[in-house]
Amino acid sequence: MLTLRNPHSVLAAIERRPRDVAEIRLTRSQPQDAWQRVVEAAAANGIAVHVQRGGGPGRRVPRGEEGGRSPSAEALVRDLPPTDLRDLFQRPASPASGDTPSPPTRLWLALDQVQDPHNLGAVFRSAAFFGVQGIVLTRHHSAPMTGTVYDVASGGAESVPYALEANLHRALTLAKEAGLWVLGTSEHASQSLWDIPRDRDWLVVVGNEETGMRRLTTETCDEVCTIAARGAIGSLNVSVATGALLSALSRPASAG
Repeated sequence: MLTLRNPHSVLAAIERRPRDVAEIRLTRSQPQDAWQRVVEAAAANGIAVHVQRGGGPGRRVPRGEEGGRSPSAEALVRDLPPTDLRDLFQRPASPASGDTPSPPTRLWLALDQVQDPHNLGAVFRSAAFFGVQGIVLTRHHSAPMTGTVYDVASGGAESVPYALEANLHRALTLAKEAGLWVLGTSEHASQSLWDIPRDRDWLVVVGNEETGMRRLTTETCDEVCTIAARGAIGSLNVSVATGALLSALSRPASAG
């Protein structure tokens, strides 16, 4: 069971899977702003709402939980189970010649041992914004799907399925078998992001915050690209870089 303190993440859970929201806990009987919308949605779906005093959700939480904020409310929500990898890579059949045109490029993500839960949550938020089809997470040496991840994702974790895999190389191989192209990312790559074809379905791989992609991961990729710096800073935070990658690859091929 997760404890969520971002009203937007709670509201998304209520809208998509109300039976998984166990209860809402408030420190005041008249919540403000987004939490009021949460209470209204909870009432409409028969979810219990409790008003607590003293050492309830208003307690100061550690930095690792919530960034040091003092939340005014929280919700108990069941976490989402991972999706089977083969189901994650399922794609609609391509239209026959002469029928409706092919859909725009579809994108998937794979994270090679991303360890910061705030980065992971931000990646889920960007993935939801850009319509990513699914995310592959590594089972070991990676941030788990905690309440912090859900809160930072601000609802994004509800709309983007994920698979949890012990062997990322196997996952990339299965992606290729499903018809996806695998695009790795590295600040040391010679190929620019802007030279990557945008008429393919891509599984984009981003690496660990400190060490990047592992060697076998890099060798499994069809292409490896970099985001060229134009200013004084030569690198990006992994979640910011992921947003930039998704934005560029989401542009129509005709945009140049």
